[in-house]
Amino acid sequence: MSPLTGIQGVIFDLDGTLVESELNFTHIKQELACPLNIDILDFIDALPTHIERQRAHDIIIQHETNDAQNAKALPNMHPLLNTLKTLSLPCAIVTRNSKAATATKLTQNNIDIDLVLTRECYPAKPAPDALLAIAKQWQLPAKKLIYVGDYLYDIQAAKNAGMTSVFINHHKQPDYQTQADVIVNNLAQLQQAIQASNPAST
Repeated sequence: MSPLTGIQGVIFDLDGTLVESELNFTHIKQELACPLNIDILDFIDALPTHIERQRAHDIIIQHETNDAQNAKALPNMHPLLNTLKTLSLPCAIVTRNSKAATATKLTQNNIDIDLVLTRECYPAKPAPDALLAIAKQWQLPAKKLIYVGDYLYDIQAAKNAGMTSVFINHHKQPDYQTQADVIVNNLAQLQQAIQASNPAST
């Protein structure tokens, strides 16, 4: 039986999952003097003063805002969302992005998903808090939900929440992808897998 059989809801990451992102985290970390092996949000939270933390957040938000201006939907995003709507599967988004940049990307790409949680809402991934909050709001068991993303934190967040992790590798082969429950190359392949695993779609 496919891990996608009988799913009752789908939660997506945003950047690199539903829409493009050109954020260069190596460059941003260099600008912040953040070591490359440390998570950028953890680094900012550990800064000693409020002024330093605010300055760092402002730098990230500026990069995110610039990135959001031209971000386009990834191929097959709308057909996938239409399929999920046809199957009556609720959808949500959990992103480490800011509210402002997220809103821009959703609006300009006509993404009709109402439940969207950003890093301002709950502790950022790989913490499971936002995913579990959605499961609670939907009144569905976490094990019946999937979380779809394109990075290690997405796999870890899904596992921490007890959800099925779906990894989109964009035809690349990072070592950590083997930790995911399901691996797909792109959104079209995910759409096909969900349709094949859920009889109501046929």
